[in-house]
Amino acid sequence: MARKFLTMLALGALVASASACNTVRGLGEDLKSVANAVDEET
Repeated sequence: MARKFLTMLALGALVASASACNTVRGLGEDLKSVANAVDEET
């Protein structure tokens, strides 16, 4: 249950950050940040 919540939270953060970034590099950094956050929580 917690894992599902964290996944949904990470996806929400990804959508919010993807709309804020202006470059492909920024998107890559955002994806890496989300992946690291999920890894730390699991």
